[in-house]
Amino acid sequence: MNAEDEAAERSYRSDLPGLLGTLDTFLSRLEAFILASGVLLMAANTVANVVGRFVFGESISASGEINRVLIILITFAGIGYAARHGRHIRMSAIYDAFPVGGRKIAMILISLITSATMFFLLYFSVGYIIDVYGSGRVLPSLGFPVWTAYVWVPLGFGITGIQYLLTAVKNIREKDVYLSTVVVDGYRDTETEV
Repeated sequence: MNAEDEAAERSYRSDLPGLLGTLDTFLSRLEAFILASGVLLMAANTVANVVGRFVFGESISASGEINRVLIILITFAGIGYAARHGRHIRMSAIYDAFPVGGRKIAMILISLITSATMFFLLYFSVGYIIDVYGSGRVLPSLGFPVWTAYVWVPLGFGITGIQYLLTAVKNIREKDVYLSTVVVDGYRDTETEV
């Protein structure tokens, strides 16, 4: 992400109406906070473990478990972030062949189906967490219940489902075709001649 994109993200205010715009702006800031915090905590934990191992001759016993929990957090917060910025992998050969009207209809359908899929996965991930909760398992070094590490999974699916739903709304409301609430469909010429 370049400096312009970072500045735009920091000052992001949704142009969706009312509650949808408030929700979109809130999710943008929540995603950014979770991702930044998760990456910084993982880096600090890893550096502290390396320093502990090589300087003091002792590793941090819970370092691996902490990083595992942070990887889950970053992964599932990241899917919402990627959806917001239109960064998910797309198979677009057929989509690109459509005229603008066809692309708009296709993007609305793709967004709604993807949103429904995310909410479906949210439902099953909550069921999984309930099963893990019932097992009573704990993380060996940290002593926390294992289910607490997986709380980020349904949260990520929920945020992503909402993001794709907002993308469908954006495409219904606006003239252009949007890959997300902030990314207009199209290709940027990023190649430069040498």
